[in-house]
Amino acid sequence: MTNSRSTNDEVRMTNDECGKRRHTDAENKCFVICHSSFVIRTSARPRARRTGGMLVLIAICLPIFIIAAAFAVDVAYMQLTRTELRTATDAAARAGAKTLSLQQDANAAKAAAVFAASQNKVANVGLKVANSQVEVGFGTQPSDTSRFTFTPGGNQLNAVRVTGLRTQSSTAGPVGLLLGRVMGVKQFQPVEVATSTQLDRDICLVVDRSGSMMWDINGNVIPAPSCTAPQPTSRWAGLNTAVAGFLAELDQTPQQEQCALVSYSTAGSGCGLKFTTSDINAQLAFDYTGIRDEMARMSSKPVQGSTSISAGIDNGVKELTSKRARRYAVKTMVVMTDGLHNSGREPILSANDAAKAKITINTITFGNNADQKRMTDVAAATGGKHYHAPDADALEQIFREIASTLPVMLTQ
Repeated sequence: MTNSRSTNDEVRMTNDECGKRRHTDAENKCFVICHSSFVIRTSARPRARRTGGMLVLIAICLPIFIIAAAFAVDVAYMQLTRTELRTATDAAARAGAKTLSLQQDANAAKAAAVFAASQNKVANVGLKVANSQVEVGFGTQPSDTSRFTFTPGGNQLNAVRVTGLRTQSSTAGPVGLLLGRVMGVKQFQPVEVATSTQLDRDICLVVDRSGSMMWDINGNVIPAPSCTAPQPTSRWAGLNTAVAGFLAELDQTPQQEQCALVSYSTAGSGCGLKFTTSDINAQLAFDYTGIRDEMARMSSKPVQGSTSISAGIDNGVKELTSKRARRYAVKTMVVMTDGLHNSGREPILSANDAAKAKITINTITFGNNADQKRMTDVAAATGGKHYHAPDADALEQIFREIASTLPVMLTQ
């Protein structure tokens, strides 16, 4: 053939010619494919080299990888730091509120909060809290919401609010980031606020020790000598069990409540014993051993006399306004009776005195002979609640309910 061929040529030749042509074209760097009597020759053009292409891709992606790594590391570090700050701030608020409860001193509460903060590290450094970052005030829970509100200052102090700062203007300063400076972000400035409300309560139990407490729950005199100790089925025995349950519930609360015991009947004598109208049997104390001992002592001998409910309330007011009462504690009285007021001034007058002293009275009537109407009025005069117990089991349940629903420490 004399015509020039294209790059890919199809040539008809014999097998011998094919072999010779294969050898010749191999020297010319061509590929000859033989198949029967056909030969396909393809020019072997060298492929273009791409050396350095991956380096370009790496150069483009590497900054992205560095930025992503910096972002991931610093986000995790920021979250850890915020958690540490929250923990430190919570601890400071709780320590301040606890000290306020025990010492009734705002300055001592602030000092305790500052110290507690310093014992908790934030970004490997103890949190520094200035006095100005600790506020002492009043925490309350509105009836229409479950959240507590905080009001700085006031006369009724029961809460401490701490603002934890790691900002540029704070004593502790900002938190330095590890890799964030790659993106031009050098610092992290978290802020946390914690409020701890210690709803302390000084409580006075005011119990009826009149002669009717020797009777059984149905109002029948227990067939036993009148000068013996109350029988196990008596109202007094039911009261003794209920008071023990009340104290057991108080033992389970996170904070210690002060509690006192007052008893009442009327003055008189009998069975070789003398009875006063009302006694402060156990003064306010965090240790309830005195109350337990007094209940055991009164249970070992007969209880006698009429019913002077007002005398019991008056002694309760006296104890809850004594020097033993805590200045900032909420004051509560629990008044129990099984009968009708029949001696002394009207109980509602004593209740009004309690209200003036900011004492709340919860009343309990025990048995069907008790004056529920009068005791409901006494409770209402002080913003308290009235309960009625038809039997001993119900009486214990009510005492336990009152004790278990006393406020505890909460953090906002």
